[in-house]
Amino acid sequence: MKFNFNIERSTSPPRSGRWLALGLIWLAWLPAALGQSAPAQNQSASEVSLLADDPVVTMFPHSETAPYWISGQTNIIFQYKPSFHAKYSGTNSIRPEAQNATSNVSTLFLGYQLRKTTEVFFDLEEASGGGLSDALGLAGFVDLDVVRNPLLSKAPYMARAMVRQVIPLSDQRVEVERGPFALATEVPLRRIEIRAGKFGIADFFDNNAAGSDSHFQFMNWTVDNNGAYDYAADTRGYTFGVMTTYYDRNWSVQFAEALMPKVANGPVLVWNLHQARAENLELQLHPKLFGSRTTTIRLLNFVNHANMGVYRDAINNFLARRTPTPEIDAHPLRTTIKYGFGVNLEKIFAHNWRGFARWGWNEGQHESYAYTEVDQTWALGADVAGDRWHRKLDRVGAAFVSNGISADHQRYLQLGGLGFLLGDGGLNYGRENIFEGYYNAHVWRGLFFSPNLQHINNPGYNRDRGPVLVGSVRFHLEF
Repeated sequence: MKFNFNIERSTSPPRSGRWLALGLIWLAWLPAALGQSAPAQNQSASEVSLLADDPVVTMFPHSETAPYWISGQTNIIFQYKPSFHAKYSGTNSIRPEAQNATSNVSTLFLGYQLRKTTEVFFDLEEASGGGLSDALGLAGFVDLDVVRNPLLSKAPYMARAMVRQVIPLSDQRVEVERGPFALATEVPLRRIEIRAGKFGIADFFDNNAAGSDSHFQFMNWTVDNNGAYDYAADTRGYTFGVMTTYYDRNWSVQFAEALMPKVANGPVLVWNLHQARAENLELQLHPKLFGSRTTTIRLLNFVNHANMGVYRDAINNFLARRTPTPEIDAHPLRTTIKYGFGVNLEKIFAHNWRGFARWGWNEGQHESYAYTEVDQTWALGADVAGDRWHRKLDRVGAAFVSNGISADHQRYLQLGGLGFLLGDGGLNYGRENIFEGYYNAHVWRGLFFSPNLQHINNPGYNRDRGPVLVGSVRFHLEF
């Protein structure tokens, strides 16, 4: 991994390099430290095993037969970054001085099965704390739990409120796992499912088993999600919409029509579908490779309609001196279109290994509007369970992601333009490359502890700043 530092400032290695080395040693040492070598003198071997691998992964067990569902979780992430070198900083830069921040998201999941084929869900959520530099300056920001608008109320809010309707298309039935978004433990093999109400598009699109859950796995925005997928959402990550999914034996396809925000990354959604809306389509395949169906392929397409600016228009207005700086929102109310594609690969290997890969692209001419400022991305990652060191409910994972933006997007930032996340006042462009590693330890029942390390080269696509190193500790409680 390349470290950028100014040799004229110091002839010693950069502090971020020393922190990275120490962090990697810590992550490598932790599995052995948590492994079971010998029981303590006042504990039997069976008692040690119970503490380490209690099969109950929630504080309280959940019924598999009751018509209702009640569960909850709280996720606390503490992050720290040392200072780093920056030739200059702007309005939306990640600040170069040492910083720390803490985020906390707590959710109450409620569900009820009205009939075998009809279920309703209501989730109440509270988000507090904040992110490093107010969650600015990185396209792949380091904490997915951070609410990007510090002016939003800290009071509890309705995160989800939706109905799920299952339409059977076959008599053959399959067993499925029960959870906060689905209560039936058995469903028809061929079926149509309809969901309507308030939910997160990322709850159902572009998911994979090893790299989509920021509460148990990776924390970076562009590792857990496809960074180029500008999916419809308000500031907190939710929208209203209707989603239809068709399931068959080895494949499925789903489509969602959802509301877009009124302004980029805004808290208010537009209810007039003629002015703004988003179409999302995903095909999921389970091919039989090498005699098994342990591979999943997801093909994604999205089309957004909203009051989005065009980077080239903002540049031309600035060069013609119609605006003092490039301003992406300096245009009359109108509806423009942004589209993109994604590929999501997931593979289960032997010995509890899982791997994933993502690729994403959007046309990059219209402004990044709802998720993050990424126009092209690719990512590789894997995780493994801790069976080999007798911690079967623990997991260790690592991932690498590379993000990029279009030429017009680059020029806009170079001339001093601001996006809703980025804007250093200038730009010496380079792809934003991110490494992330974590160890998630199951402490007891629903309590988990996870150290995490992220290294970001060219933060905000800027070679004149960084690299940035972020260490994190996550405490997660499931009940």
